[in-house]
Amino acid sequence: MTTIHIKRIYDPVGDADGFRVLVDRLWPRGVRKISADIDLWAKDITPSTELREDLHSGHDPWPVFEKEYRAELRHNPAMSAFVDAIRNKNTVTLLTATKDLRHTHATVIRDVLKRKLTQAA
Repeated sequence: MTTIHIKRIYDPVGDADGFRVLVDRLWPRGVRKISADIDLWAKDITPSTELREDLHSGHDPWPVFEKEYRAELRHNPAMSAFVDAIRNKNTVTLLTATKDLRHTHATVIRDVLKRKLTQAA
């Protein structure tokens, strides 16, 4: 079973990170691509611009964002390819620039991935 962690892209690279995936649509400010040490940039599975902006503006509270983002992921054709890309990895670390790691799209991605990987096992 794949272990999935969430970490800020600004945190140091760790030996336990495994396969490092940036899950932000925009490249994080102040991070040099060479020093980010990512294995994959999965910008195609990130929230739509509209959904992201609604969350950041305070228009949509977290529960509404989470529900709508899960719906986006269900209909996102890139999600299947992403699941296939990590299926055989022991450890995956989802990287984001978000400061609040409890209320980030990365938690939704992690939950969806866990469900999809469990169903496939």
